[in-house]
Amino acid sequence: MAQPGAAPEATHPRLLLWTLMVVYIFNFIDRQIVSILAEPIATDLHLSDSQLGLLTGLAFALFYATLGVPIARLADNGRSNRSRLIAVCVAVWSAMTALCGVAQNFWQLLLARIGVGVGEAGCTPTAHALIADSLPPEKRAGGIAFFGLGIPIGGLMGTLIGGGMAETLGWRQAFYVVGLPGLALALFVWFFLKDPRIGRVAPVDAPPRLSMLASLKKLVSSPAYCLVLSGASLVAFLSYGKGVWVLVYFQRTHGLSVGETALYVGLILGLAGIFGTWAGGWAADRWGRHDRRHMLTLPAVAMALAAPLLFAGYWVDDWRLAIALLVLPTVANSAYYGPAYGAAQVLARPDTRAMAAAWMVFAQNLIGLGLGPLLFGALSDLLKPEYGAQSVRIVLYFAAWAGLLPALLFWLGARALGREANGKELPDARVAHA
Repeated sequence: MAQPGAAPEATHPRLLLWTLMVVYIFNFIDRQIVSILAEPIATDLHLSDSQLGLLTGLAFALFYATLGVPIARLADNGRSNRSRLIAVCVAVWSAMTALCGVAQNFWQLLLARIGVGVGEAGCTPTAHALIADSLPPEKRAGGIAFFGLGIPIGGLMGTLIGGGMAETLGWRQAFYVVGLPGLALALFVWFFLKDPRIGRVAPVDAPPRLSMLASLKKLVSSPAYCLVLSGASLVAFLSYGKGVWVLVYFQRTHGLSVGETALYVGLILGLAGIFGTWAGGWAADRWGRHDRRHMLTLPAVAMALAAPLLFAGYWVDDWRLAIALLVLPTVANSAYYGPAYGAAQVLARPDTRAMAAAWMVFAQNLIGLGLGPLLFGALSDLLKPEYGAQSVRIVLYFAAWAGLLPALLFWLGARALGREANGKELPDARVAHA
C-alpha cells in the first residue's frame, strides 16, 4: 500500500524536461510562425497592419490567456493526469495550425488562430506544475528556464521554416509542415510521459484545497508576486510587439526579403534568445540559492542596460550593424523567464502551482501577446501618413526605452521576494546570524 506522500513511479526528470521542452518548441513554432509569414499573408489576403496585429496577437491571446486559468485549475486537481492533459492540448493546437493553411480570408484565418490559442492554453501552467513537482526547490528556476528554451528555439525554428517555406512553396504549406508533426508528438506524450502525482497518496495533514478565487486572493496578497507578474507582463507586451514588428521592420526599412529576414535576423537573434533564457535560469538558481531576491537580479539589471542598445539598433541604417546591436539586448530581455516563473513557484503553495503560473500566463498573454502586436500595428498605421514605411521604426524607438519599466519592476520585485521567500523558506537563517 502506498504511504502518504510516497513518490510513485514517474518519468525521470531529465526525460521529463526534454520532452516538455520539445512540446514548448512545437508550441512556439505554431504560435509564432505567423509573424514571419505576416507580409506574404497580408499581400495575399489584402490585410491591414491592424488586422495583422489582431491575427498575431489578440485573436490568439484572448482565448489562450482566459482558458489557461480553468485548465490550470483542472491541472491542480490531484486526480488529474497532467501529462495526458498536455497531450490533448498538443493535438488540438497542432490540428488548428494546419487548418490555418486552408484559410481563404481574414475571418477564416482568425478562427483558425483562435483554435490554436484554445489548444495551447493548457500547456505552460501544467508543465510548470509538473516541473515543480519533479525537481527540488534549488533547481526549479533552472528547470523552468530549460523548459522556457522552447520559446526562443521554437520562435527561431518557426521563423526559419516559415521564411524558407514562404519563398519556396508558399505560406499555406508552411502551416501544414509545422502543424501536422505535432499530432505524433501528442501521441508520444500521452503514452510515455508520466505524471509523478498519479498514484501518490496525499498526506493526512495536507491543508484543504483552495478555491480558484481563494488561490487568486492568496497570490495577489503577495507584493512580490504582483511585482513579478507586472514586470513579466510588460516584458511580454514589448517582446511580442517587437517580435512581430522587428521582422517587418527589417523588410520594410532595410529591404530584406522574407527569407533573408528569417536567416539573418531570425537565426542570430534566436540564438541570442536561447542563450539569454538559459543564462537567466542558471543565474537564478546559482545566485538565489541562499538569498531568493537574487533570483531576479540578472533580469532587472540586464534589461536596464539593454534599452540604449536597442534604440541604437533601430536607429542605424546598416542592417548588419543593426542586427549586431540587437544581440545583447535580446540576451538581456530573454533572461527573465526562469527567474520570474521560478519566483512564482517559490511563492505558491504546492496545490496552486499551476494556478500561480496560469495567472502570470493570463496577464502576460492578454497584455503582451494580445495587445503588443495589435497596438504596435495600430500605432504604425497612425504614424504611416507622416512617416510612410518608416512608421514601424518609430514605434520601435518607443519600445526600446519602455524596457526600463519592467527592469524597475523586477528590481522592486527582487526586494519583495527576499522579504517574503527568505522568511518563509529559511526561518533559521536569521536566527543563526542574529
